[in-house]
Amino acid sequence: MTNINEFIAGWKNHRKVLHDLLADVTTEQLSFRPWEKGMSVQELVLHITGAMDMFVKTVQNGVHTQGDKHAYATADELRAGVAATTESTEAILRSLTPEQLAHTIDFFGNQVPAFALLQNAKDHEIHHKGQLFTYLRLVGIEKLPFFVGRG
Repeated sequence: MTNINEFIAGWKNHRKVLHDLLADVTTEQLSFRPWEKGMSVQELVLHITGAMDMFVKTVQNGVHTQGDKHAYATADELRAGVAATTESTEAILRSLTPEQLAHTIDFFGNQVPAFALLQNAKDHEIHHKGQLFTYLRLVGIEKLPFFVGRG
């Protein structure tokens, strides 16, 4: 098992980029979706943060636990919501005990070690962050950060 502090540092390096990606997003761009059934910019961002919230709470509670659901009217509200969710997710991660991290969780019929579930959550976030890069290029944002931050 990887050290939880190492995991948090790696996750935060990726989450920082999510914050950076949102810096130039306008309220009008939040509703952009690249195809009719695709998620909008806002829905994709909230999927990223909500899924990590769900995974972390599932590890914390030992059973599937739904993450928080939000919607925001403006880009500034979305940025503030992402910041708040990031803080609360990090706080839960820091509170996890070795026993919680070693526990096996029934996740939709699969027996998954808790720490592996967290790693899957980080990979999921990275995957969708990559989609967000493409979305933002499509709405005309040219200056984008590197895919992973540092410290």
